[in-house]
Amino acid sequence: MRLVDIKDLTVSFPQTEGLVQAVRGLTLHVAPGESLGIVGESGSGKSVTCMAVLRLLREPPARIAAERLELAGVDMRKADRRQLASMRGSVAAMIFQDPMTAFDPVFTIGHQIAETIRAHRAVSKSEAMAEAEDLLARVRIKAPKAVLQSYPHQLSGGMLQRAMIAMALSSRPQILFADEPTTALDVTIQAQILQLIKEIQAEYGMGLIMVTHDLGVVAETVDRVVVMYGGRVMEEGPVQEIFDAAAHPYTQALLGSIPGRVAGRQRLTEIKGASPNPAHPPSGCPFHPRCPVAEPRCAAEVPALAPFAPARAAACWRVA
Repeated sequence: MRLVDIKDLTVSFPQTEGLVQAVRGLTLHVAPGESLGIVGESGSGKSVTCMAVLRLLREPPARIAAERLELAGVDMRKADRRQLASMRGSVAAMIFQDPMTAFDPVFTIGHQIAETIRAHRAVSKSEAMAEAEDLLARVRIKAPKAVLQSYPHQLSGGMLQRAMIAMALSSRPQILFADEPTTALDVTIQAQILQLIKEIQAEYGMGLIMVTHDLGVVAETVDRVVVMYGGRVMEEGPVQEIFDAAAHPYTQALLGSIPGRVAGRQRLTEIKGASPNPAHPPSGCPFHPRCPVAEPRCAAEVPALAPFAPARAAACWRVA
């Protein structure tokens, strides 16, 4: 059984300037124990996809439609409020992009983790606090008892992110969504957080969806990668094969912008232009206005995401 099974997902938001199309026809899946990276520029639809799967978007104004939108075999399009509350945490958990805003500033870290534990299991407050302390120790916080009594503003970014991971793990979910988990952290702390997520995934046997704009992060963390642009999937495949031989011009441009990827002095590749306006997306391939090898057909027709090699697919007319 697939933990995440999405087919033809669209997410849009009505605005005064038109209908903002955040996700357009996305299809992806994640198996138990598999790690998937979703990569793309800001505004490509990565975070919105994860929040749509967990039904965290307010509807309305959000409009969510899909041929299939399943989480651990449950049709998320039909799940009621009680079922959604039960699944969030026990089946799927999310590490949010900014832990400073994800935590409630008026409650201690211990109170918030314990509250999450008690929402899914019939345990006493003292038992939940003891488990919260164990979880903080598990994510390598050196003084877990002190952190339990701390408020979010009293912790550093790295410690807050570890506390967020501890909260996400409190109900041992089957799949973990990590939305830019290393944003605003220095390089050393980033590496520690990524290593921690990998170790916990291996220990618990969870599925993992890592959302990031940093290809270096997915290279170290995931097995398979999906590249998004303008709300659509441009390319997908095993991470090592994508790095060795990217097929889509957008993926190639992203790889060319990674500093130090090729030994020696080399000028970074610039992706000219700007990301498409989701309220007025371009016709055809969303990347064609910025693509250095675009053809007339690219502006006229939307290329389908089509397989071209085992476990690989790309949405480009130039890929046979």
